[in-house]
Amino acid sequence: MEKLPDLKQLSNEAKEALIVELWEKIQKLTAALAATDQAKLSPSPKKTLQNSSTPPSKGFKPNIGPSKIEGIKRQRSLGRVGGGRELHPHPDQTIIAQLKNCPQCGEKVTATAQKLQSIYEKIELPPIRPIITRIEGYGGQCACCQTKYVAPVPLGMEQGSPFGSSIQSLVTYLRYTHAISYERLSSIFGEVFGLKISVGAIANLLVQVKTSLDDQVTQILHRLRRSKLICSDETSARVNGQNQWEWVFQNQDVGLHVPSPSRGTGVINEVLGEHRPDIWVSDFSRAQKNHPAPQWQVCLAHQLRDCQYAIDAGDRIFAPGMKRLLLRALIVHRRRSKIDDTRLKRYRENLQERFTRILNLVPQNPDGIRLRKRSGGLIDNLFLFLEDATIPPTNNSSEQAIRMSVIFRRVTNGFRSEWGRDLFAAVRSVVNTGKRQGLTAYQSIQQALSIDGSLFSPS
Repeated sequence: MEKLPDLKQLSNEAKEALIVELWEKIQKLTAALAATDQAKLSPSPKKTLQNSSTPPSKGFKPNIGPSKIEGIKRQRSLGRVGGGRELHPHPDQTIIAQLKNCPQCGEKVTATAQKLQSIYEKIELPPIRPIITRIEGYGGQCACCQTKYVAPVPLGMEQGSPFGSSIQSLVTYLRYTHAISYERLSSIFGEVFGLKISVGAIANLLVQVKTSLDDQVTQILHRLRRSKLICSDETSARVNGQNQWEWVFQNQDVGLHVPSPSRGTGVINEVLGEHRPDIWVSDFSRAQKNHPAPQWQVCLAHQLRDCQYAIDAGDRIFAPGMKRLLLRALIVHRRRSKIDDTRLKRYRENLQERFTRILNLVPQNPDGIRLRKRSGGLIDNLFLFLEDATIPPTNNSSEQAIRMSVIFRRVTNGFRSEWGRDLFAAVRSVVNTGKRQGLTAYQSIQQALSIDGSLFSPS
């Protein structure tokens, strides 16, 4: 109603209808105003690990009572030979403790009369010392043709840094997997390995490591640009006193870490070039929404946390039903191997129908309203993982890939140069790709720094 009608021209019935209409509008506006006032008066719920992307290091951890602590203490494994750990299949030596005489009366005891009472191991490390190889290169001049010559040295024994690939691997591993500083690394090598290596020598050694890893990173990038599925995430990085970002692009075969001053879509386009994957898995950030893939699986873990936040904020209409729907979809995913294709199709259709009904709900809470508005645009992006078993329902693998990056940032407070930032990204790319090939972090670095090594087997 844009203009109040002339009341003198209205009949009594028309006036009554007008009063009823205005009364209904007043009630709706009053309810909406009350909800808005209540939202303003009520403090926003505290963000926790369950309702937001708050990192575990910032999450509140309540005190644990003594009874619970006693209940979670590690129990000694019973019934296993050797106690709580497996015995080594091939010990270096075995000590057999048998008696020749009875300790009480001195009677002779045969070996066959004695039964095995216990079996366990004692483990020691051998003395650690560096293996030093001295190279003496000879040369001369041919008496026949007067040509000067120098004898070649074995591959990997050329002049330059005295520290070989094994030391490069260990320094890189300790620095970028355990965040040990240069000074402490120098102390460890001197005190534990008996090898004097200065802070400056460590810096020079890592320069060589960076050069050696460039080829491995290039191989990882080429593999990524052939991938049909890519999961992506990003975290903040501190470089030379400036805020930057570390991106990760990964799947079940490779993991590529890319540092950049930008958090925009241009980083994705620069990394992928002309490649367009079939599936993109990520959170709901603006840059990730502008991915180049034709299909997009939204991370359900992020959606569940958003639902929980809306519930904590007071929404009792939309968020609870949405949360139950997402949990039901994850249960279907976990049981997928036991469900035939026909039944799985019915589950997908049922989830879509439930989602449509939930979207028809009208929440009054502001957080519930925002959640409903955003969820309405995801009708084609929530349940792709039920159509293709290779698609993960969450982006947890990307968050796990950048977890060490967050820890390293907190321990070291960032990088003092872009060179250090790029080296760290190269190491994390190698380590995360090696992990997907079944290698440990140390094995991945060793393999990448070996003379003819590669993280990928020849195809």
